Amino acid sequence: MFHILKKSFHFQIRKYHRYLGLFIGIQFLLWTVGGLYFSWTDLDDIHGDHLHKKPPLISTELPELNTTAVLEALKKEGADSIRSFSLINLNDQVLIRVRYLLHDGSGDTKLFEANGRERAPLDREEAVRLAKSLIVPPAEPVRVEYLTQTGPHHEYREKPLPAWAISFNTDDAPTIYIAAKEGSYNTIRHTRWRYFDFLWMLHTMDYAERDDFNNTLLRIFSVLGLITILSGFVLFYISSPLIRRKRKKERAGNERS
Repeated sequence: MFHILKKSFHFQIRKYHRYLGLFIGIQFLLWTVGGLYFSWTDLDDIHGDHLHKKPPLISTELPELNTTAVLEALKKEGADSIRSFSLINLNDQVLIRVRYLLHDGSGDTKLFEANGRERAPLDREEAVRLAKSLIVPPAEPVRVEYLTQTGPHHEYREKPLPAWAISFNTDDAPTIYIAAKEGSYNTIRHTRWRYFDFLWMLHTMDYAERDDFNNTLLRIFSVLGLITILSGFVLFYISSPLIRRKRKKERAGNERS
């Protein structure tokens, strides 16, 4: 009777281990492929640092800045507090960029000329000119889009809007994103980054927004993976010839005693 129960136990362990391995094996494969890509790829290349120049620095020979007019304009706008006050170089023109909070807690950004006059967000021509000055190697854009919203799977998700997307038909198919209200380069996306982003989604198993590393599906598969590994250890133990011989010797010794 004990022999039958032991055989049944061995059978169940093998059965569960086999089916668990089949069920999560594909995900294990995806984790491994993603891990190989992440570890064998230079992160600077993924960020696209080699595909764009750094924005030009601002000379110390600045025009006179009318910050008083800027602050007065913000007060009229209903600004409650300032988050940041900075200078940017937009196509060889020095501008003042102010990020601020309103009384209701919402935030906004405005651009001002050096004399304190408010100016509109970047238009198409300004954005294209800026993108062309940054792209490496020099190229002409093949597509220009104005983005006012993006979905959870868009490559420009969770970044300042509205924005201009300027795409170039060069190696890696880069797209430079310029936030219109920010007045400056924001990020670049290209083929290798898109591979990375897709594999990252498979790695985190966040098929809704791609960036949640604490989602339920990932936790479930992590636990199942642990159970599969432990069942493999148990299976190795109960089926190991070395362990069986050792247990036989122990039983023989007990019977003689």
